Amino acid sequence: MGISATVHTFAIQLADVDRGVYEELELRVARHPSETLEYMVTRILAYCLQYEEGIVFSEGGISATDEPAVQVRDLTGRTTAWIEVGAPDAERVHRGSKLAGRAAVYTHRDPVKVLAQYAGKKIHNAAAIPLYSFDRAFIDEAARLVDRRNSASLSITESVVYLDLNGTSLRTEITEQPLG
Repeated sequence: MGISATVHTFAIQLADVDRGVYEELELRVARHPSETLEYMVTRILAYCLQYEEGIVFSEGGISATDEPAVQVRDLTGRTTAWIEVGAPDAERVHRGSKLAGRAAVYTHRDPVKVLAQYAGKKIHNAAAIPLYSFDRAFIDEAARLVDRRNSASLSITESVVYLDLNGTSLRTEITEQPLG
């Protein structure tokens, strides 16, 4: 019998000044046994930074092979945004970009290494797909602070993330680079 997912809850006050998005989010995030806390933190940041009507986490979590970590669906159920986390392979990003028309990648890894894996690979509309990365110390510290029940406020202003997670304040810049 396999180990089951651990459920983490997040009460998040989201204030994305850059996009004019202000929401109170109640998230139940299932962390697969093979998923690191750093990946989960990046997945939650991707969800918040891309937040719009119809956004959802993948139903299969980290083990879903035919869905991204996060996606946006319209009222008909069609995927309109394909949002990957980590260092997905080029074929996945290519397929998602063609399917949804809009794609993004958020990484907690070294962005130079992530971009290097895409060099020379076929990715639909690669120049329009952003790779977002965060300071590694920020991700590591946020992962260290995660508990089963979490309270957070997340503000984004001029591409700077201000995160208060369970009473500890953190800050990082969001770095954006095109995949191609």
